[in-house]
Amino acid sequence: MSGLCASRPARLRYSNPFRSYVALLACAAALGGCASGDFGRTRDFGRSDDTHRWVGAEANASRKLAPSQFQLTESERLLRDQAFFFIEPPRSRPAWKSVFGDYQPIQSPWRQDTRFDRTAYGRLLIDEPHRSHMSRYGVLMDDVRNDLTRFDPFFLTAARVNDLDKKRFAAFNLVSGMTPQEREDALARMKENAAIVQWAETCLEQRIASYQWALQRLVIHTPDNTAADADRLIAELAARLKRRPSLTTPVAAVVSKG
Repeated sequence: MSGLCASRPARLRYSNPFRSYVALLACAAALGGCASGDFGRTRDFGRSDDTHRWVGAEANASRKLAPSQFQLTESERLLRDQAFFFIEPPRSRPAWKSVFGDYQPIQSPWRQDTRFDRTAYGRLLIDEPHRSHMSRYGVLMDDVRNDLTRFDPFFLTAARVNDLDKKRFAAFNLVSGMTPQEREDALARMKENAAIVQWAETCLEQRIASYQWALQRLVIHTPDNTAADADRLIAELAARLKRRPSLTTPVAAVVSKG
């Protein structure tokens, strides 16, 4: 027994460093592969509750407004999480970034140096290697379906937040002893919430334009009858956006689009 215990350190001392390095990489890949969830989202254990809090801060900062210091309500946090799915350009994040880099904060459309390129998505879709031209149509249709799936939940959350902000604004004359800072933070939060909805709507319009450009190029490069199905999906997304509920906000959300 003592001989067995004494022999273990010797084995460890002469272990192959390359083998250990490979094993470490394998473990990292195995764990990292679980970092992304449905639609490429970061799984819950890979982010904090306020991962997308910066969305509201950026919406205000880009319009030269101070962000609110109030904590986020559950509905406001959900609004930011759901809005980010539209704000992040489709296919903009390589798979490896979901594990090692995840994502970087994105500039709002009210930044002067922000420019939208409707061709970027289509060029990426065409340039990426695919085993079959049909898979390109499949990727495009999956992206549009994902947007359709996210559409109603986002606008339901937006309507709920908007309704609560109206109640918040109505309470201004009922709350006793409200400090100037509390009033400023409350107004800033309402402006954040309204701007986030407008930001997501702008990105949805841009996504539709990107999908249309990509489909037109696919028809030229690799014509297929599947194009008609893709066109119907894009038209459905555009129709839903046109019929979206109109949310009246108690405070002005956007002063200038830059």
